[in-house]
Amino acid sequence: MSSSGIPPDGPLLTEDEAEDLLRCICFKTGPPRTVGVEVEWLVHELRDPRLPVPPRRLAAAVDSVRAVPLASALTFEPGGQLELSSPPAASLMECVDTLSADLDAVRATLGPLGLSLSGYGVDPWQTPRERVLREPRYDAMEAALDRTGPAGRAMMCDSASVQVCLDAGHQEPGPLGYHRRWRLAHLLGAVLVAAFANSAVHGGRHTGWRSARQALWTDLDPARALAPVPADGEPRAAWAAHVLDTPVMCVRADEGPWHVPRGLTFREWLRTGRPRPPTEEDLRYHMTTLFPPVRPRGHLELRMIDAQPGEDGWIVPVAVATALFDDPEAAETVYRAVKPLAEYAGCQAPPRNPLWLAAARDGLADPDLHAAALVAFPTALEALPRLGASESVQRAVAAFHERHVIPGGCPADDLRKVAS
Repeated sequence: MSSSGIPPDGPLLTEDEAEDLLRCICFKTGPPRTVGVEVEWLVHELRDPRLPVPPRRLAAAVDSVRAVPLASALTFEPGGQLELSSPPAASLMECVDTLSADLDAVRATLGPLGLSLSGYGVDPWQTPRERVLREPRYDAMEAALDRTGPAGRAMMCDSASVQVCLDAGHQEPGPLGYHRRWRLAHLLGAVLVAAFANSAVHGGRHTGWRSARQALWTDLDPARALAPVPADGEPRAAWAAHVLDTPVMCVRADEGPWHVPRGLTFREWLRTGRPRPPTEEDLRYHMTTLFPPVRPRGHLELRMIDAQPGEDGWIVPVAVATALFDDPEAAETVYRAVKPLAEYAGCQAPPRNPLWLAAARDGLADPDLHAAALVAFPTALEALPRLGASESVQRAVAAFHERHVIPGGCPADDLRKVAS
């Protein structure tokens, strides 16, 4: 047993071994074949979503939902948000159908308990939600994030998202190459923030943002929430250096609270071996405490999309993102459309650069983002039949395009009107 009280859970690492491991595990290249989605929901009172759900009642509901057989992985976030993570699917429709069936089963369980799932980027009525998960990870996360202000607790307890997971792409250059997909994710990602912004109201107050959820990320420790900008266009090296040079959020222990160091980067931990020598599993865990808008974990996690209104609203961003990344013709078209946004973004990293800030604040009211969206959504609609999307999915994307994209709006605008 190590001096910190936690037994080694993997081989000890040198600095060179850590860099090599990061390069191998974070960008697993190959033809895009699979898609997945992680959908988070706020749990509200069915009779009146403005009323807080008492922790004991929420805990009983959690136990009931955990007993439901699901294909997707079920987890609960610190504020009681429910998350379903689909298994990797061989097609868009397999992903949609699997998660839809699981959501039906979860809603059928929550309904008789007087609870419902609500799709908002942040809770429009409650702030701050009480943290209901008392686990060493979240105790340590709260302590670390509190050092930069209240945004961390709000992110943990009050926010919800739709995270689309796509393969990293080919090793070779081209519209589906991993270099191009990485760059596309950081430009098109701002368009996705703007189009799907759905968190204008938080705790009963207008926030001044279309996506207050995205604004929360800009207020976190920048080392943890920013995306690295590759100087030479090579994401593997940039990401590996970023992971090693980011401060460690916590050092795990098998007993008692976890240590929350100040300013100890993973690289320094490797070099000093204190408070105990880090292992491969420590490095893998450290990566889960980094929250950039695009996170490589073998595949690419697109983490910038607010939770969407309605029972099936989450399907639209999944369909749009999959079409624009995985259909070669669509990927080339949309890349040309968003490439000029790089000048708007400047040299700063998302989500704090001017492009991403405009997306979160203004949505598609920003003319440059609106122009890009007017290319992106029709391009996705053209690609969806080639990906085997059902007519209902195509109709949902078309309806969203007509209702929000063409006039330069987003779901947050509807919420602002209701809350006025």
